Amino acid sequence: MQFEKAPEPRRQEPEGCLVVALRVPIRIFVLVLVVPVRMAWDVLVVGGRFLTDTVLRPLGRALLWLGRAVFVWPWVALWRYVVVPVAKALAWAGHMLVVVPLGWLYRYVLTPVGHALAWIGRGIGAGLEWLYARVLTPIGHGIAWLLNGVAWLLKGVGIVLGAIGLGVYTAVAWLVRYLLVVPAQWLYEWVLAPVGRALVWLGNAVVTGIGAVLYWTTRVLLVLPALALWRWVLVPVGRVLAVVAREIGEALGHAWRIAGRVSLAVGRFLGTLFRWMFVEPVKWVYRTVLTPVGHVVRDVVLRPAAEAARAVGRATRQALASARETMRQARADVRRALFGEPRRPEPVARREPTGRETRTLDSSTTALMKD
Repeated sequence: MQFEKAPEPRRQEPEGCLVVALRVPIRIFVLVLVVPVRMAWDVLVVGGRFLTDTVLRPLGRALLWLGRAVFVWPWVALWRYVVVPVAKALAWAGHMLVVVPLGWLYRYVLTPVGHALAWIGRGIGAGLEWLYARVLTPIGHGIAWLLNGVAWLLKGVGIVLGAIGLGVYTAVAWLVRYLLVVPAQWLYEWVLAPVGRALVWLGNAVVTGIGAVLYWTTRVLLVLPALALWRWVLVPVGRVLAVVAREIGEALGHAWRIAGRVSLAVGRFLGTLFRWMFVEPVKWVYRTVLTPVGHVVRDVVLRPAAEAARAVGRATRQALASARETMRQARADVRRALFGEPRRPEPVARREPTGRETRTLDSSTTALMKD
């Protein structure tokens, strides 16, 4: 069962004679140009890979190790073995010289002084509260009552002045309305508005006529020639150039693939030639000449030399062990001669039975049950 819809085959569009006539020459010309470029590119790729694997990557690893050894590891060692211990020592010294004295000062000096100041502040606050409640509040109430009376008086005066001002404003507004506003409104409605409408209509007619003249002039002199140039010259030329560019692109891709196959065949031929001329003779020499000689050298020279070296090493280790034992015995004899025999610890009486006797109810084997 297929879960994915198969892709629809690409529909082949009909091609003209121009496309068929241009395709084969373009592909032949592009193939002749692309094959040397592709072979040079493949040679550069192979050389780059060989250079990367044999030179650049080991050199990069060596430079990385050298950079770590020169720049990273000294700073790490400096941080781990110098900065961190010095910082810990400074932190301990700061704690003992600054934090502990400041804590003692805060606990035994500043805290009692603060409590005393707080008690004094509470006393002062209580006195100020009594002064506010018993003295300042009655005085404030009296001043507020006096200000309220003055405010009522000013309010009455303001009402009288407001009535007078309203009458004056009404009279002035009536005079301005009938002496200025009504004549100006009549002049606008019956004189200025008709004149303005007539001027706007005249301006629209003039602008419309000039615009029509400019439109048809621009259309006849610029638009129609440009449209004809686009439709009958640029579009056909663009289509021809698009066909040529598409064929060149397809020819480049086709030539690049063919050049890749040619380059692969040439590379395989050169690799086979190199293998039969150099690798196979070297392998034959290694397999038929160097390997038997190496086996002979290993069996005749290297193994006996290794056995002799191991025997010499064993004898040397045994001689060193016996010498160390002799020196240990000599030091022990000197200590006994100078200081005497070491004191041996006195045996302690054990409460548990030392034999293989079985515990019974009749035997006392502990401190609580012992007679």
